[in-house]
Amino acid sequence: MKTTLTLTALAVSLLSAPAWAAGLADQVEVVSPYVRVAPPGAKATGAFMTLKNLGDNEVKLVKAGSTVANVTELHNHINDNGVMRMRQVPEIVVPAKGETLLKPGSYHVMLIDMKAPMKEGDQVAITLGFADGSSKVVTAVAKMPMAQAMPMDQGTMKH
Repeated sequence: MKTTLTLTALAVSLLSAPAWAAGLADQVEVVSPYVRVAPPGAKATGAFMTLKNLGDNEVKLVKAGSTVANVTELHNHINDNGVMRMRQVPEIVVPAKGETLLKPGSYHVMLIDMKAPMKEGDQVAITLGFADGSSKVVTAVAKMPMAQAMPMDQGTMKH
């Protein structure tokens, strides 16, 4: 009887291990996630955020997913002989006790073949998947791209 209780206790503790075992997702804080509203007719856009690693070891983001797009990939911009090109990457590393910024012109989550147009203020769920198999769902707000600052015509200014 004592052996049966011990084996049962061991089995229960092994089966419940994921509930108490921390995954890499647990040590990543996601700050200011947003999705850029795509222009009319565009079928792809980017999601941006800051990933802060609160842990003592580096974390690798290896995949992302979202129900708003048929394809979701990790991307980076590279300089290819003077031409900036966007490329899919297998992972985005967040250093121990550090952060990695996902921003336009750099690392980002690419949402490809959008299922429907987005408008400013829409909320988009994005699942971030890490190298150990753990994941984290974040809610990103859809935002219009920042307008480029228009140069002032100094010739028309009256002083």
